[in-house]
Amino acid sequence: MATPHQGPTPEFAVMYRQLLLQGFDNEVETTKKVIAAIPDNKRDYRPDPNARTAWELAWHLANSDVQFLDGIADLKFTMENPEPKDKPKNVGELVSWYDKNYKRAADRIRALTAQQLLTPIDFVGLFNFPAVFYLAFLNNHSIHHRGALATYLRPMGAKVPSIYGGSYDEPFEAAA
Repeated sequence: MATPHQGPTPEFAVMYRQLLLQGFDNEVETTKKVIAAIPDNKRDYRPDPNARTAWELAWHLANSDVQFLDGIADLKFTMENPEPKDKPKNVGELVSWYDKNYKRAADRIRALTAQQLLTPIDFVGLFNFPAVFYLAFLNNHSIHHRGALATYLRPMGAKVPSIYGGSYDEPFEAAA
């Protein structure tokens, strides 16, 4: 005999948000290190003619994280992507922009009620999930692009920061 399907509870939505945002807060710190490692004089590097430049990839990464969080908070995704008036002009500005706008957008998610977190949001006709479920999608999208950007660093002559442990350039040091 089939049992009725029960959707996520309000308590689950609140705890899931807390879990994913705490984890994403850490991922953003790592992402900022990867972006900061891009030398400004090499930002036009691309490993292939069909690839984005390091600058284009870094901007896509930071900007789409913020736009995605804002879409969740608005309970509506729009694919319009107007250039912000304060678009960064160099790597240092991009890291600062990302830090400021990520915190603002994440705080908007933290302010959502349980009912808002459970509100289904259409994502360009592909998905229609409760808002809170898009936080996992955001995390995967961000890590995917950060990984691609990290592979640009060494061929650009830059140092690769630690991501999930040490790197050649930033070895892991155990706590004493």
